[in-house]
Amino acid sequence: MQAAVVHQWGGPEQLVLETVADPTPSPDHAVVELKASAVNWHDILVRRSGRGFPLPRILGIDGAGIRRDTGEEVLIYPGLNWGDNPAAPSAQFSILGDDTDGTYAELVCVPAANLFPKPRHLGWEEAAALPVGALTAYRAIVTRAGLRPGDTVLVLGAGSGVSTFSIMIAATLGATVLVTSSSTDKIERVRELGATDGVLYTDPNWPRQIIDATGGVDVVVDGVGANLDQSLYCLKPGGRVVVFGATAGTVGNIDIPSLYFGQHTILGSTLGTRDEFGRMLSLFDAHRLRPVIDSVRPLTDVRAAHERIESRAHFGKLVLSID
Repeated sequence: MQAAVVHQWGGPEQLVLETVADPTPSPDHAVVELKASAVNWHDILVRRSGRGFPLPRILGIDGAGIRRDTGEEVLIYPGLNWGDNPAAPSAQFSILGDDTDGTYAELVCVPAANLFPKPRHLGWEEAAALPVGALTAYRAIVTRAGLRPGDTVLVLGAGSGVSTFSIMIAATLGATVLVTSSSTDKIERVRELGATDGVLYTDPNWPRQIIDATGGVDVVVDGVGANLDQSLYCLKPGGRVVVFGATAGTVGNIDIPSLYFGQHTILGSTLGTRDEFGRMLSLFDAHRLRPVIDSVRPLTDVRAAHERIESRAHFGKLVLSID
């Protein structure tokens, strides 16, 4: 099969398309003939540093295709060994494409239990865009933050895959949604997804603008990390921040008295369980939701896809067509 293989960690040039052996399924596993994959920020982080994973490696977490042994059209749940506790993953938890080969390939071998029917209203590229981004947003908003109809939600960084899914899911569930962005164009575009307003985070007074507009929000969906103090500032009393990423840095400062006087809650979240994946797909199916696709490229252009996501110019998901 053809696959984009990394033999050395580093820049996008380390992604090399080459012929490798087809995977052989072990018991309880199945081989999927991939039709499309998608690029995630997690792929960028692994490609740059390796994070201790073995080489050579085929990256890629998201994938949709045809199950080779049954002919079914499937979507891949990307979590491995979550465990029995829905509150948090086990010590053995990993993600497809980390210490196993992933979906930047024509074929991938995964546990059969990780395969779900492809949503019928979605094409291959749309389906492949869902798993990581939509599941991360669903767990953060629904499971961890406990979103209620009528809540006001602030999504930081409009334009990324997870943020566009967060806007879509929150609005569908009856929330009023605001965003931050570096671009007025992106703020206008997310209105089509259900957002009502937004502010430019390039303005240092943006948290005050959120307070002036809302009186304080119920939930902040934060994939930025380092600005946790600003997220807490935007909350109304009793509000909660759910953090799923750290794109701006891994260390953040907070004012402790404002945390306890405000009765605020800080929640961590990452990916989600197999059951949550099924519930997320049911939500997308029931409301005929479609992901935002920034662009579709052939697998041969995987380097260009990585370069675009690193530029942060994208809006929505970057997808690789493999068929």
